[in-house]
Parts: sequence; C-alpha cells; structure tokens
Amino acid sequence: MIEQHRFDVFLTGDKNMPNQQQLVGRPFAVLIMSTINWPLVKPHLAKVVAAIDAATPGSVQTIECGTFTRKR
Repeated sequence: MIEQHRFDVFLTGDKNMPNQQQLVGRPFAVLIMSTINWPLVKPHLAKVVAAIDAATPGSVQTIECGTFTRKR
C-alpha cells in the first residue's frame, strides 16, 4: 500500500519491522521510532522532522525518542 500510494516515508513504532519485511531498496524510507507515546515523542519533534527531511528511498533508520514504561 505504501508503494501503491507512492509515499516517500513510512513512520512506524514497529521495532521488529526490519526482521519481518525486506525494506532495503524500497522506493520509500522507513523511520522506526523508539516509542509512539506522545508525551515522550513531543520533546523530540525536531529530531523526527530532521529524520524525515533527511530520509532517502530504501533507507531504514531508528529515531530515539525515549522508551515508554508503565507505572506500577
């Protein structure tokens, strides 16, 4: 679907995606976020935007935004 709709970048929180899919060489970039928890992501928006701007087709990159842990 990503290729069909010609997206340039796929942003995901699925850290296992590189092990489940053949991503290198695709016509879009894959950016994997360390968390998708908004309060943790929000302070790193500039880093996310920079990664999107620098992304190139066929690349896979992880964006470190912290790690969500549940309070007990």
